Amino acid sequence: MSISGAQCRAARGLIGWSQTELCEAAGVGRATLANFEAQKSTPYDRTLRDIESALRAAGVTFLDGDYTGSGGEGVRLTQPPAAASDV
Repeated sequence: MSISGAQCRAARGLIGWSQTELCEAAGVGRATLANFEAQKSTPYDRTLRDIESALRAAGVTFLDGDYTGSGGEGVRLTQPPAAASDV
């Protein structure tokens, strides 16, 4: 599954990240991210993977249109792996 610009924007909103924060976490340029979220261009596959990986590491789960009950593509917040603790 490849994420969309709309999913990227929504994911940032869920975790409260600015474009600059995501760019730093993913190692991508600000113009690349801005154009992707505005649906003006699609980044290279590697860049998309880097963006998606950074958002997943922050606790975002991406839903595609085939996800049962999702009503279409989207995002949801889950517990980030780094925040898990043994109780």
